[in-house]
Amino acid sequence: MSMPTYSGLPVAVIGNGPVGQTAALLLARWGIPAVLLDARVERDTVGSKAICQQRDVLDIWSTVGAGRIAEDGLTWTTARTFYRDRELFSWSFVDRGHSPLPAFVNVSQCHSEQVLDEQISTRPQIDVRWGHEVVAIDQDADGVTITCATADGRTRVRAAYAVAAAGARGDDVRRMLGVGFDGQTFEDRFLICDIRADLPGWETERRFHFDPDWNPGRQVLIHPCPDSTFRIDWQVPAEFDLDGEAADGRLDARIRQIIGERPYEIVWKSVYRFHARSVDRMRVGRVLLSGDCAHLVAPFGARGLNSGVADAENAAWKLAFVLHGWAPDALLDTYDVERLSAAHENLEVTSDTMRFLVPQDEFEREARRSLLEEAVTSSEARSRVDSGRFAEPFWYLDSPLTTSDPVRAFAGRPPRGEMPAVVPGVLVPDAPVIVHDRPDVVRLRQLVRDGVLALTTDGVDAAETAIALKAATDAPSRVLRLADIDPEGTLGGALGAGPGETWLIRPDGHVAAVLTSATPGDLDAATRRAIGVAS
Repeated sequence: MSMPTYSGLPVAVIGNGPVGQTAALLLARWGIPAVLLDARVERDTVGSKAICQQRDVLDIWSTVGAGRIAEDGLTWTTARTFYRDRELFSWSFVDRGHSPLPAFVNVSQCHSEQVLDEQISTRPQIDVRWGHEVVAIDQDADGVTITCATADGRTRVRAAYAVAAAGARGDDVRRMLGVGFDGQTFEDRFLICDIRADLPGWETERRFHFDPDWNPGRQVLIHPCPDSTFRIDWQVPAEFDLDGEAADGRLDARIRQIIGERPYEIVWKSVYRFHARSVDRMRVGRVLLSGDCAHLVAPFGARGLNSGVADAENAAWKLAFVLHGWAPDALLDTYDVERLSAAHENLEVTSDTMRFLVPQDEFEREARRSLLEEAVTSSEARSRVDSGRFAEPFWYLDSPLTTSDPVRAFAGRPPRGEMPAVVPGVLVPDAPVIVHDRPDVVRLRQLVRDGVLALTTDGVDAAETAIALKAATDAPSRVLRLADIDPEGTLGGALGAGPGETWLIRPDGHVAAVLTSATPGDLDAATRRAIGVAS
C-alpha cells in the first residue's frame, strides 16, 4: 500500500503496551509518524499477563507485519465447562468465512510485545521514547503539547493528536483529561499461576470448572499456553494470602489437586482483583483514549486486550483520514461513539459473567447452585450457564457511519463461538481471494485496510461504480467484482450476497453499506457517510 506524503505533526501515543504499539504501527502504515511515550525505562517482561488473542486481532497484527504472533501462539479449539465432576457442555469456534487464522491463540502478552517491538524497530516513522512520564497534556486549536518528566528534566512533545493507551494504571492521564472512570471492583480475588507441566489431552482445550472438589463453592479456569505451560486461575476469598500459601505448601497442594503427582514448575504467579470500569468519553478534544486506559473488564471472555487492539485500529484509520485531508475532524467523534458503545457491550457481557461467578448473597448462590444442578440434565438450563462469552468484534449497527439495510436486520448475539450474519455494521468475514494485479494478496482482509473497498455482484457495472466512488472520496479506494476475486463462491456465500449488490467496506473491514440496484447518488451518500463527511 503506497500512501501520499504527509508532512504535518506526528501523533503522540501515550503508553508502549500492545495497544499503543498497535496504534503506532497502524499509523505508520498509513504514512503518519508517531511518537511512542512510556514512563518505564524499558520493557517489563515479568508474567504472561493477557494471553488470549482473538482471530480478528491476529489479523490486525498480521497487517503490520506481526503475523508471527499467530504462528508462535498455541491454538485451542474447544471450550469445556464442568460442574463438579460432570461436563455440562463444550463448543468450538465457527468461522462464517474461511480464514487461515485460528479463532484464538494463547500466547504471552510479553511475547506479543516483543514481536511488535521488532516491527516498530523497522519503522523510521515511529520514535520510541522510554523514560518519558507524561505530567501534563495541553491542547489548542492546532495540536497537543505533552510535557514529560525524564531523567534529564522536562521535555515537551508537540503532536497533531494523541492516543492515550496508558493502561489500567493511567489514573494520572485520565485526571489530566478530566474524564470519569466509574464502575466497580469485585471483592473476591483470583489467583493466577502459570505452570509448566506435561498434561496430555489438555493442550488444545480451555477448561472451566464450577465448584470442583478442589475449590469448593468457587471456580477454576485452565488455559493451555505454548511450551507445555498452563495458566490456572482460581477464584479465592478476599483475605487470600499468596505468600503464606506458597510458604506452607498449600499452593503446591492446590496445584496437585488439579494435575496430580506430575512434576511441574511455577513460571509466574500473582493475585488480582477484577474491575468493571469505563471512562465517560473516549474523545477529549485532540486526545483519544484507548485500551485499559479507557475501560477495564473482568478477563473471563478475553475482552480486555482484544478490545483495546480494536480501539487502536478504529483510532488509527480515522486519524489517518483526518490528517491526510480525506475526512473532517468530526470523523473522530465517531471513534467515541463506536468504541464507547463497544466498551459498554463488553462491560455488560463480562459483568453478567462476574455476577454469575461471584454471587453476592445466599439467595444468588442458591439460585446458581440450582441452575448448575439442573444443567446436568437440561439443555435449556445449560444455555443459561455463564462461564464467559469470548471476545468478538463489536457490531457498529447504530453508528453514524453505517447505512442500514431493512432487508438485512441484525438477529442479535449469535450462539457461543459463532459469527452473526453479515449486515451493515458487522465485520466482513475473511475468505480467500484472487487479485491478479496483487499476487501478494490471498485473502479479503488483506485488501480492506488499503482504503475504501467496494465489492460488486452480477448486474452492477464495476467501472461506473469506480467512477462514482472516486467522485465520493479522495481517500484510496478500489472496486472489485466479486465474481473475479471469488471464483469458488466462498466469500459470496459467507456474505449471503445476491445479484445487483454493491458492498461498501470501511478501512477496518466493517461493512458500511449494502446497496441494491444503487445509483451513483446512493453510493456517493453511503461513501461520504462511511468516512464522516456530511452528505
